[in-house]
Amino acid sequence: MRIERDALGEKVVPEDVYWGIQTERAIENFPISGLRFPRDMARAIGAVKAAAAQTNMELGALDPGIGTPIIQAAREVLEGKLDDQFLEDVFQAGAGTSFNMNANEVIANRALEIVGEPRGRYDKIGPNDHVNMSQSTNDVFPTTLRVAALWMIEREFCPGAARLKDALAAKAREFDAIVKAGRTHLQDAVPIRLGQEFGGYAAATARSIDRILDAATTLQRINLGATAVGTGLNAPPGYRALVVQRLAEISGLPLKPAENLVEITQSAADFSYVSSALRSFALELIRIANDLRLLSSGPYTGFAEIKLPAVQPGSSIMPGKVNPSIPEMADMVGFQVVGN
Repeated sequence: MRIERDALGEKVVPEDVYWGIQTERAIENFPISGLRFPRDMARAIGAVKAAAAQTNMELGALDPGIGTPIIQAAREVLEGKLDDQFLEDVFQAGAGTSFNMNANEVIANRALEIVGEPRGRYDKIGPNDHVNMSQSTNDVFPTTLRVAALWMIEREFCPGAARLKDALAAKAREFDAIVKAGRTHLQDAVPIRLGQEFGGYAAATARSIDRILDAATTLQRINLGATAVGTGLNAPPGYRALVVQRLAEISGLPLKPAENLVEITQSAADFSYVSSALRSFALELIRIANDLRLLSSGPYTGFAEIKLPAVQPGSSIMPGKVNPSIPEMADMVGFQVVGN
C-alpha cells in the first residue's frame, strides 16, 4: 500500500495500481450500478491527454522530460493496455471529474514508472499540474465522449447497420417475384410483391443510417481548450487550435474547434441530436421486427407468409414450438435505445 494526499486529507491506495487517491475515493463513493464506461471512453481520454501533452510541449508550457513520458503513458491508455485501471461506476460526481482524474492519475503514475520514479511522486510528474495542464474536466470529458461516440459509430454501428441493410436488400431481390396480399389496418388490401415489402425495409434502414451519420458530424466540433467555463483560462496562447489538430491526428477523426467555446461547453444538444437519430432508427427496427413477427405468425392459425430461421426452442412446456426470437430481441434493444 502507499499513502497519498489531496485537499481532503490522506488515503491508502494499493501499491500495485496506477490510479491514485481521487480514483480511490470515487471507487468507494460510487458503488452504484456496476456499469463501467465503454472501453472506447478510456482509449479516447488517452488520445486527449496525449494531444494535450504534445501541444503543451510544442508551446513551451511543459518540459519535454515530463511531457514525453506522459505522452508514452497516454498512448498506452489509447492502445488499451491500461483498461483494467478504469473501474469507476458510470454514475459518479457530475461533469465526469472522477473519470478525468482517474485518467490523470493512471497516466501520471505510469509516466513516473517510465522515468524510474515510484508511484505517487507527484512533485515529479503530477496528475493535475502536468497531465491535466491547460485542461479542465469540462472540456476534457465532453471531448472524450465525442471522440468515443464517433469511433463507436464508425467502427461498431456502421458495419453492423450496413450488413443489415444489405441483407434486407438481398431478400428484396430474392422475393421479388412473390406476389402476396398487401394489408392496411390488418385487413386485405391490394396486392404487393414480397420483395417490395423487404425493399421498403432496406430503404428505411438506409435512410436511418444516413440520419445518424449526418447527426454524428455535429460531434466533430469539440471544446478542448475551453477549460472550465469556455473562456480558455489557464491555456497558453495558440493552445486551442493546435490541440484540436493534434487530437485529430491521433484519433484519425475530422475534428475541428467549436465556433463558440462557451456555447459548446454549456450545451449537450449535439449528443441529444445523435441520440434522437439513434432513437429514430430504433423505432424503424421495432416496426420491422414486429412486421416479421406478424408475417411469420402461426404456422396454422396466423399469417404464416414467411418462415423465420429456427434459432432455439421456444417453450419449456410445448415441445417443437419455435418463437421469433431474433425479432423479439431486436424489439428489446430498440426499447432500450428509445428509453435512453
